[in-house]
Amino acid sequence: MVRAVTSFGRSGLSDWLVQRVSGVILLAWFVCIAASLAGGMDYAKWNAMFELTSMKVFTLMAILSLAAHAWIGMWSVGTDYLTERMVGAWGNALRLAFQIGCALLIFVYVIWGLQILWG
Repeated sequence: MVRAVTSFGRSGLSDWLVQRVSGVILLAWFVCIAASLAGGMDYAKWNAMFELTSMKVFTLMAILSLAAHAWIGMWSVGTDYLTERMVGAWGNALRLAFQIGCALLIFVYVIWGLQILWG
């Protein structure tokens, strides 16, 4: 049995809930962006839209939701497919390396997104 030491919410129910809530936030953000693009968009309108504090906060929520959604998804993939039974004796080490790599990449993407958004 796999222990949930590195899961996001420490339980399957909370991970499931975070996955669903983050999915709804991401959907709302993409619908907002698609609606803005449908009306015709140039650089001035795009810049004005992202100068609004409300849009910056909404985008920040989307960035953090994407990070949580990605972490839970990649944790699930790692714990389901990178096991000793599936990949041999190195399963635990491979899973740990995979999770560390995912965590570092997600962290870099969040910091990069924050720099772009608020920079």
